[in-house]
Amino acid sequence: MSARLSHTDARGRVRMVDVGDKAETAREAVASAAVRMSAATLGLAMGGQGSVSASAPKGDVVATARLAAIAALKRTAEWIPLCHPVRLVGCAVDIDADDQLPGIRVRVTARAFDRTGVEMEAMVGAAAAALTIYDMVKGAERGVEILNVRLEEKRGGRTGHWRRSPNATGTSATPQAAHRQGRGSTRARKPRSRPDR
Repeated sequence: MSARLSHTDARGRVRMVDVGDKAETAREAVASAAVRMSAATLGLAMGGQGSVSASAPKGDVVATARLAAIAALKRTAEWIPLCHPVRLVGCAVDIDADDQLPGIRVRVTARAFDRTGVEMEAMVGAAAAALTIYDMVKGAERGVEILNVRLEEKRGGRTGHWRRSPNATGTSATPQAAHRQGRGSTRARKPRSRPDR
């Protein structure tokens, strides 16, 4: 872990990191979020058997949240002041029902070919999807909660591969440990998933 923040200079002033000397390489980041709600609201949102219920207050919850994630991650630099615009080459958005939560889990993968990473793009996408889910269902339940918007994994760049440790809430695996663990999913999929590839 770095001894100082990367977005401040030696005098403590805010700065945008100069990435001009870095090589352009493939970058990838995965972020997730959870939206907790009652089982009844989850049923409205997901509609049962993987289909979307027309009785959800604002219509197709999953498709709208997926589009929100994609639209938001493409504009991350306009929202997060010190982020660089990056050359995104692709993304994937998975939105799954989790009956144990109960609620909906969001997983966003962002890919780019650039001089800096796409961690913020993935997290902005996950946050936007979660907020959109809230907006879509708040007419049925105001007390819905958004939980754990967080980075799960990143690849590429000077620091290489990092993946969140599955047995810790806030700590990370080292790049070497993550490499040994492989690249499996960090959470179990539910049968009512609707992936976008």
